[in-house]
Amino acid sequence: MHVLRPQFRIEEQHALEFARRRGFGVIVAADGNGPRASHVPFVLDQRDGRAIVQVHFTARNPLVELADGVRRFLLIVAGDDAYISNDWYASPDNVSTWLYEAVHLSGVAHLCGHDENRGHGDTLLATAEARLPKQPWGLARMEPEKRETMLAAIRVIDIVVDQIEGQAKLNQHKSDADHVAVAGQLARSEESGHRRLARKLRALRPGLAYDFS
Repeated sequence: MHVLRPQFRIEEQHALEFARRRGFGVIVAADGNGPRASHVPFVLDQRDGRAIVQVHFTARNPLVELADGVRRFLLIVAGDDAYISNDWYASPDNVSTWLYEAVHLSGVAHLCGHDENRGHGDTLLATAEARLPKQPWGLARMEPEKRETMLAAIRVIDIVVDQIEGQAKLNQHKSDADHVAVAGQLARSEESGHRRLARKLRALRPGLAYDFS
């Protein structure tokens, strides 16, 4: 990841927490034909002081055979983004741009044995279900034969993370007046992601006079 400005860089622990909260991203690896990619949910854990990303693919996914304990995988985790028009700023002659947050985690990928499938499924579901305002659903509630058939059809992969990169491009380099003006425009958007970015801009400079709550 090319970090555009030092003030946009997300510190490593914050980048890991950002990825953990999101829990969904794009895995990329390359074979002789070029890059391969899959959109996947994931679990991010710490083992022996190292960050481990655990994902699963269907057994026929080309990425499975690339997890050979040598090849590197890249996980791209994106947050909200928004186009910022140049006439949203308080000052003249700004350039239209995008605001966004993203984290890249990379490391060597290892194919796990089938005995990891159930534990991975339980953990992934527990993490996702905990975000919902309801009684958690789990694999134990499935009909056993159907559950075992489903689990047998996946392969679990561990990525041992050794490179953590993150960027939050949130107008940190702009003036207070421009910062407030853009935050206000985003807050009035119909898109929920834009409104979340507006709240993040306000949190970066909480002492300014914003026109939204």
